[in-house]
Amino acid sequence: MSTHDEAQAALGRAARVESAALRNSGWYTRYLWVFAAGQLALVPMSLLWQGITAALVFALSVFALVGGLSVYAARQRVVRRGFGALHGGVIGSWAALFAVSVGLGTSSFEDSVPFAVVAAVACALPPGLAAIAEGRRTA
Repeated sequence: MSTHDEAQAALGRAARVESAALRNSGWYTRYLWVFAAGQLALVPMSLLWQGITAALVFALSVFALVGGLSVYAARQRVVRRGFGALHGGVIGSWAALFAVSVGLGTSSFEDSVPFAVVAAVACALPPGLAAIAEGRRTA
């Protein structure tokens, strides 16, 4: 086999790998949409429900969401360059908004349904906006 043929074969393999990576890279968009949708239920639950039963249901719901998403993410074969920084930024932004929401919701806006709705949307924004941006990037 000549050097030209070897180079052509290597380029063909590289093109197949790149095509497979692009085809399988949409998983993070789905991950982010599920995480954002979860916030629309979990944030009001954390702000409006009280008592031990509410705490147990909330903890189990968070465990199911985060556990399921973690298993889903761990099974993916493709992680794009810069994924760690992007995911860290999304989760860091969400965590800051969630902490502020819970802090304000338990101190100043206790049992306020309008505040719970606004807080849920605010907490869903970081993963939702990242899902839109990631979807555009992989399309």
